[in-house]
Amino acid sequence: MRDILDDEVIVCRCEEITAGEIRQAIREGAVSLTGVKRRTRAGMGLCQARTCETLVLRILADELSQRLAEFAPTSVRPPVGPVTFGVIAGDPGDPHA
Repeated sequence: MRDILDDEVIVCRCEEITAGEIRQAIREGAVSLTGVKRRTRAGMGLCQARTCETLVLRILADELSQRLAEFAPTSVRPPVGPVTFGVIAGDPGDPHA
């Protein structure tokens, strides 16, 4: 896969993480999606890894010489949106509450 995905290719568009940064995280000890996420922030953007998870998994499998099926899925989280302080405070006058 290294021939297909050069180190300069951006894998996680939300956090602008490259394939090279993901490979470096694996060399430093990441052996799962969560490990890569903790070292690089890949998958922590607005899409919550919906865009990059497959590519990160493929890089992990390639670098660790494992099959894709051997990796556990990550927990699914909905996309995050901005919230006003009024909504948090329960302000009945806030139009977004």
